[in-house]
Amino acid sequence: MAEAPFGARLLVATSDGSHSLYLPAVDEHYHSSHGALLESRHVFIGNGYGEAAALQRNRLRVLEVGFGTGLNALLTWQGSRSARLAVAYVAIEPYPLDDDLVALLNYPEQLAVTRARAMFEAIHRCRWGSERQLDEHFRLQKCHCSFSQFEPQGEYDLVYHDAFSPAVQPEMWTRDVFAKLAGCMSAGAVLVTYCAKGEVRRNLRSVGLEVEKLPGAPGKREMTRARRP
Repeated sequence: MAEAPFGARLLVATSDGSHSLYLPAVDEHYHSSHGALLESRHVFIGNGYGEAAALQRNRLRVLEVGFGTGLNALLTWQGSRSARLAVAYVAIEPYPLDDDLVALLNYPEQLAVTRARAMFEAIHRCRWGSERQLDEHFRLQKCHCSFSQFEPQGEYDLVYHDAFSPAVQPEMWTRDVFAKLAGCMSAGAVLVTYCAKGEVRRNLRSVGLEVEKLPGAPGKREMTRARRP
């Protein structure tokens, strides 16, 4: 695996008891320090998955930009299991975590859901580049590549834009990036991100997406949701 460009990744506990990773070299966390689970549930599940599920399609196609710790994938699996909704999940990650670090993450125990640990391990064991049906409702494909190398296959109903912040990864918040995403979103599809910077919202609007500001996760005033008309 390619070495991450941001230096060492340290395991840390966030305020809700769930783990995150911290990058001292760039002073960046993978999740909100106010709660990794709280943030993912609020931004990506509550305001993303829940909104896209309301489209009432036979199968929900999800694209995640920034697989990271696999937390969003695990929570989406939980949602698909509860709703008995078929989900095809594609995740992009250029810098995967080491197995030893993944084994320390406590999300399954925090969820306290039957089979959560087994599913979390299956999500991370899933071979890069191959598509795999992990249970009756959840299908996963992980892409070990940069976003610029990623080639969309069909259209997606939901996009989790979970790259590092614009201060750390400015190249992931440009008009060109959002144009590529908008181009592979289905009609009515939803994109959600924790970031609410004005420039980010302007870039989303400039590619034809309808943009709204929503209340942010604990510790953050706002987040962004965009929709393809």
